Amino acid sequence: MRTVYIKTYGCQMNEYDSSRLADLLHESHGLVRVPEPDAADVLLINSCSIREKASEKLFSDLGRLQEWKTLRPHVLIGVGGCVASQEGEDIRRRAPYVDLVFGPQTLHKVPDLLNAARRTAAAVDVRFVEMEKFDNLPMPRAEGPRAFLSIMEGCSKYCSFCVVPYTRGNEFSRPFDDVLAEAALLAGQGVREITLLGQNVNAYQGRRHDGRMADLAELLEYLSCIEGIGRLRFTTSHPLVFGDRLIGAFAHLDKLVGHLHLPVQSGSNAVLERMKRGHSVEEYKAKIARLRLARRDISVSTDFIVGFPGETEDDFEATMALIDEMRFDLSYSFAYSPRPGTPAAALADDVPRAVKEERLARLQAVNLAHARHISEGMVGTTQRILIDREAPRGRGDLSGRTENNRVVNFPGEGGSALVGRFATVRIVEARPNSLRGELVDREDPVRPSLDYTLTERCS
Repeated sequence: MRTVYIKTYGCQMNEYDSSRLADLLHESHGLVRVPEPDAADVLLINSCSIREKASEKLFSDLGRLQEWKTLRPHVLIGVGGCVASQEGEDIRRRAPYVDLVFGPQTLHKVPDLLNAARRTAAAVDVRFVEMEKFDNLPMPRAEGPRAFLSIMEGCSKYCSFCVVPYTRGNEFSRPFDDVLAEAALLAGQGVREITLLGQNVNAYQGRRHDGRMADLAELLEYLSCIEGIGRLRFTTSHPLVFGDRLIGAFAHLDKLVGHLHLPVQSGSNAVLERMKRGHSVEEYKAKIARLRLARRDISVSTDFIVGFPGETEDDFEATMALIDEMRFDLSYSFAYSPRPGTPAAALADDVPRAVKEERLARLQAVNLAHARHISEGMVGTTQRILIDREAPRGRGDLSGRTENNRVVNFPGEGGSALVGRFATVRIVEARPNSLRGELVDREDPVRPSLDYTLTERCS
């Protein structure tokens, strides 16, 4: 049996890409994905360039993989993802033992690149080819009751700090019917919750079979009609294109969870302008207010960048004030570091590292306190969860997630047979990284069917 090892960095879209790549290589070359590199015949890194020193991290990892290639010379090493898109041929120059380099949009070319690398020298393909990738990937195989589904890629917003437009290209959306077909297939394989993915997912504009364009709100309406799908999520969104129809979807689509990730990045209008976000703090708050009118109990998570060029203490205090006012359910926060090739990289990185780290620590402490307060407020409530696995620490516990994406562990009455079902649990304890619950009721299992038909609408 020949095997492949794939190490994945970064966002859920990279996780989705790695999963599809594994399916593709199993179909084309009979490769079986394994969790460790020591015995694999093909070693792949799916890279991410969002964080600082991503390139250095990549070459450090490649050095370790080279050790396996030295011991087993037939092994092929490949690099994909956003760093590969940025670096291209330079990866081969710095690490000549790398056999193939591919970008996010040439994932489907990896079987051909493997063949070329075995025949001759290394193969490199980091082109932007848009829909060709999705047209040439096999249909997905479910790996549990939750699944990612990529509906669009790229971004056309060109925030000054972000590398995505340069590594994944401008926005392009998958055809509407293709997305529905993939979702129906996943449902037939036992998937109960789907998370729609895109770098700017709420900008989705997919062409229907009748030629008309459908937005994300319409796509969510149709997906909610697919038998077996009990929950829908989407990530990540941009406030600039979060319109009335999508806000309205939270009011009338029960399967759309009451949770949203909507990055704001800063609470200072001056910083947002330098970031080229295209919206003000006031416009962001107005959208959140309308969302909370549409879904009273909606939880909102966000992103912050601390120490962006020119950020003053007043700018930072404005961010802290926004956090206190919005009471975000969770936030992902990072100290700014310039990304090569972005407009912000030309700005003076004038906030000292020590100041960035101090501000970041203050911000994270407040956000953690808010998250802890929300978790503690859930004690005594009943929550509908999707049981998605046996709890990792054993003891016969099962694990699932609430609508606001908190992990709940509880005694597993019924064992692994309950995995894939929705259940009602009572929250009895809030722990630092999870909740403790007790089973109240379980829903009947859905009988998977591979013969779903797509209806016009559920009304």
